[in-house]
Amino acid sequence: MFTKHKLKNGIRFITAPMTSTKTVTVLAVIGAGSKYENKKNNGISHFLEHMFFKGTKKRPTSQDIAGELDKVGGEYNAFTGQEYTGYYAKVDASHLDLALDVISDMLINSKFDAQEIEKEKGVIIEEINMYRDTPRRYVGELFEKLLYGDQPAGWHIAGEKENILKFKRPDFSDYLKNHYTASNMAIAVAGNFNKDLLDKKINSYFGKITNGKAKGKEKVREKQDNPESLLHYKKTDQTHFCLGVRTYDMFHSSKFAQEISAIILGGNMSSRLFTEVREKRGLAYYVYTDTGKYTDSGYLVSQAGVDNKRVNEAIEVIVAEYKKIKKDGISETELVKAKDYIKGKMALNLESSDEVAGFLADQEILKNKIELPEEILRQINKVTINEVNNLAKDIFQLQKLNLALIGPFKDKKRFEKLLVL
Repeated sequence: MFTKHKLKNGIRFITAPMTSTKTVTVLAVIGAGSKYENKKNNGISHFLEHMFFKGTKKRPTSQDIAGELDKVGGEYNAFTGQEYTGYYAKVDASHLDLALDVISDMLINSKFDAQEIEKEKGVIIEEINMYRDTPRRYVGELFEKLLYGDQPAGWHIAGEKENILKFKRPDFSDYLKNHYTASNMAIAVAGNFNKDLLDKKINSYFGKITNGKAKGKEKVREKQDNPESLLHYKKTDQTHFCLGVRTYDMFHSSKFAQEISAIILGGNMSSRLFTEVREKRGLAYYVYTDTGKYTDSGYLVSQAGVDNKRVNEAIEVIVAEYKKIKKDGISETELVKAKDYIKGKMALNLESSDEVAGFLADQEILKNKIELPEEILRQINKVTINEVNNLAKDIFQLQKLNLALIGPFKDKKRFEKLLVL
């Protein structure tokens, strides 16, 4: 259960009491991320996220912010995506006021000190270096770059190093003014708390955030006539690749059929791909299929890390499974199993206060409405075999197929020969 109302300044405030836990999570989500950037300020959403932890008027240094939550054993962090940014603190329920105070203080009173900005540039650049030295992670970014190209949806969330080095304090001020408005923000509090007391005090924490019209984002442009590939040469002992297809956005009527397809293909250890790629052939330690769901685009992608000498075989096996599900469809047993898997995972995830806060705030900021787990499961239970099979025929098309790969290879033609559906 949850309740939602707007504060006087326009912030959407969501509460979800959970008597079964001893924790509480405060999560603030802003409806802006890397898709809201332009070429000049690409990377600023993520950089700004870092700067909120660098000191406020009340807590002048990053150590002052961290120290207050550390001394009560709290968990706290932030995250930047393509379409939203979030800041959270999870604490023992008795320290709810502290979590509210720290999160609101960061959002309202951060100093964005020029010297701290300069120091943080080195931190951001090393974070970029870390991601790019981690092929399993970086190949996912390359897959989206392949799909969307030179537009915000195809740019790296952390930005390019050249941009990072150029940012100055006015750049952050402009971005804040354009996006960190009250009506573009949702605050979720989930866990063990007294709702009546919280409702009375929440405005004193977040009521000072000013409102205004937030700037929108550029609509994703998609066009593809042939299978595409992107190779990133790197001397590695293992090749990491993403092989997938363009699909639908999060509002599409087939979104749940797509989710079920991904689970059947590679969503767990008894899935088709785990069985074929790992168990039968020993090609990979990890292999899975997932979906990317945004407000105006989407994809289904399978990822694996394999021996450099066996990468062709791994790609062929995954393509074969795509062909098989497209040609032969799925079974009733697989459909029921996938639905039960979704139900079980959702129940496990929503046992913790941070997951509940994210479940609620993410929906509110992206869809402007919240569906309860029961509503979502009701829609999933309605998905039929025909819907899943028709979806497979629609999405597993040659002209929608894409391969991003990191490994010691330079010859694209070698891999493009394998992209046949």
